[in-house]
Amino acid sequence: MSASSAGQRHLGLDLGGTNIKWVIVARDGGDWTTLDRGQVPTPVTGTPDTVLPRLAELGAEVIGRWPGAESIGIGVPGLYDPRDGTTRFLPNLPGGWSGAPVAATVGRALGLPCALVNDARAFGLAELRLGAGRGASTMVGLTIGTGLGGVVAVNGRVHLGHAGTAGELGHQTIDPDGPWCTCGNRGCLEAFARADQVAAACGVATVEEAVERARAGDERALAGIRDVGRYLGLGIGNLVSVLTPDRVVIGGGVAAAADLFMDRIWEELRRRIHTTSLDEVQIVTAELGTWAGAIGAAVHGAESSQLASSAATVGAR
Repeated sequence: MSASSAGQRHLGLDLGGTNIKWVIVARDGGDWTTLDRGQVPTPVTGTPDTVLPRLAELGAEVIGRWPGAESIGIGVPGLYDPRDGTTRFLPNLPGGWSGAPVAATVGRALGLPCALVNDARAFGLAELRLGAGRGASTMVGLTIGTGLGGVVAVNGRVHLGHAGTAGELGHQTIDPDGPWCTCGNRGCLEAFARADQVAAACGVATVEEAVERARAGDERALAGIRDVGRYLGLGIGNLVSVLTPDRVVIGGGVAAAADLFMDRIWEELRRRIHTTSLDEVQIVTAELGTWAGAIGAAVHGAESSQLASSAATVGAR
């Protein structure tokens, strides 16, 4: 899609501890297209007094190159309040984020409606609209990185739940006596399958090295990767029983080794799922890579703005 033929434009910002990613997407009816993207370093202090002005400044720079944006969405790595657009807790950024008026500050600076979304939910929304989840009615997404984020979409819409916290699939208990998780519970799926645990199980420092060694035939790395597949199979099995999704999308660094553990996932599903057919369930890897968070934030901003506009129209009748 050329810039001249693009439909409605929307800005997405993905706030991370290291970088802020940005995208401009276009919406033409039900079709979404990414027009441009980039990233800049997150201010080193990582506090609201430096990050919020940088978000607004970056947004202005991007909109200056791509005029006509109609909304802003910001993906945040933690908890937020969707009612007033404030953050509650961002574990990978320094303190001071409780009650930070992110949406109001950036939206006011750019003169556009602005909405927040959790970065894992943004990942899922992006895959649902533009990526591996396209066409699915009910979708489950898991993104495996520093933690294990998740998303649930039902009837083609991401379910956000109370304060945007629905979809914390990494914090389902798969072993009541398992290791402690960073959330304070024991035996969460995340405690077995997040990046540092995958690397430790493979006897290396990083997920990237774990995947590289597994592909080279290293027995410990292969065993560690396949153990992750088993744990994912347990977690996905729980979700299949409850939701019977059309599609399960796996993203994050571990997804690069999906061909090495996919059979273990299916082995667990066939062992444990007896109340529904697995023939209608697809398990696929994500398509949008590290840009999914920014893309999903842009889509969320657009859809939130549309919902608000529709509600205002109904209320005025």
